Amino acid sequence: MDINGAVVLVTGANRGLGRAFARELVKRGAKVYAGARNPASVVDEGVIPVQLDVTDDASVEAAAKELGDVSIVVNNAGVIVPGVGVDSIRTEFEVNFFGIVRTTDAFAPILKANGGGAIVNVLSVASFTGSADWRGYAASKAAAWSLTKSTRDALQEQGTNVIAVHAGFIDTDMAASVDAPKITPEDVVSQVLQAIENGDDEVLADDNTRAVKASLAS
Repeated sequence: MDINGAVVLVTGANRGLGRAFARELVKRGAKVYAGARNPASVVDEGVIPVQLDVTDDASVEAAAKELGDVSIVVNNAGVIVPGVGVDSIRTEFEVNFFGIVRTTDAFAPILKANGGGAIVNVLSVASFTGSADWRGYAASKAAAWSLTKSTRDALQEQGTNVIAVHAGFIDTDMAASVDAPKITPEDVVSQVLQAIENGDDEVLADDNTRAVKASLAS
């Protein structure tokens, strides 16, 4: 699938990895809708700000009614919430899991009408392994990985490629306090856009993620 000429919705596009997706997609000739809770926070030239709160059914439905030309959806919006209690975990699931459910269900018919296209789900190396410190985040990403596989099967007939993106720490505000090796957002975006063009269904963005995935078999 060509990026040049594609129409792409990126959720959580006002900062971090989402912003890097929006910038690079514009450079490569795509029309880009940048979804954010506050569209005024989307300031990059060439992108089209869209009010989108992935935790709100009405917001997602309104965006789907407005954006009937979308051919690629990048489900990038994600959060890590301090704490490991029920309330924190519920918030993480609302964004990291149910946000993908809402956006996928709303835009899958649009992708079908526009020839199939692709859905990109930004997950994590935490999809493969739990974390005592981030148990809600890890669980939400593991659930989103399972959802991604189910969605791939469900949308195969309509020609929609569903891509799982797994990465370790990315050099964004979300991981600013982490003292560990990090991959750049631009590197992740480059790998994902190549996967879209190749028709691949998985991106393992860094060495640690590839090692963890390989260890699952043992």
